[in-house]
Amino acid sequence: MKQVAAEPYAWPWNGHWSSQNTALVVIDMQTDFCGKGGYIDQLGYDISLTRAPIQPIASVLSVMRRIGFHIIHTREGHRPDLADLPANKRWRSRQTEHGSSGVGIGDPGPCGRVLVRGEPGWEIVPELAPAPDEPVIDKPGKGSFYATDFDMVLRLRGVSNIILCGITTDVCVHTTMRDANDRGYECLLLGDCCAATDPGNHAAALKMVTMQNGVFGAVSTSKALLEALD
Repeated sequence: MKQVAAEPYAWPWNGHWSSQNTALVVIDMQTDFCGKGGYIDQLGYDISLTRAPIQPIASVLSVMRRIGFHIIHTREGHRPDLADLPANKRWRSRQTEHGSSGVGIGDPGPCGRVLVRGEPGWEIVPELAPAPDEPVIDKPGKGSFYATDFDMVLRLRGVSNIILCGITTDVCVHTTMRDANDRGYECLLLGDCCAATDPGNHAAALKMVTMQNGVFGAVSTSKALLEALD
């Protein structure tokens, strides 16, 4: 399989990637982050930004599923009793530029209790719903490795290369990519398959990856990936 055109190097660095050793990881494409009435929408952010990656991700998912790549999804959320929700995280979730918003993690909203497992807002958007055989990693924090079995799932499947997409680029996606890099995984971030609540943060997050000859991996697009798979 040919390498993917990417910055700052053709990915993966050693050219060794296949459906057996490569996973597409779809991060936190949940209603609370990119759906009407979800947490991000309630905070007043433009959800057209966080919804923009849905179609590119769907296109990549369709092809990679057909070929037989490993597909893994993640969801951020907390236990219904909030026993795994730090007090400072809950407090910060209720703050806006104008003070307390009154809407925070664990609070009721149009899509149920915000970022609580089992609630409608916690679910992955229907357009990107996991297939029955695709693992879903439920995580209490930003990174996909913290307090989860994500690393074990990857190792048991023989995965050494990770293609990342989802939201938000500057928070959960970046945290996962950094942690994966430290664990020796070769990472590729698909820029058009990610988004942030602020376009400047998205652009900066992509640039950070490419610094120092690819300090965390490489950045590409869905188009370049699909061309490499063709």
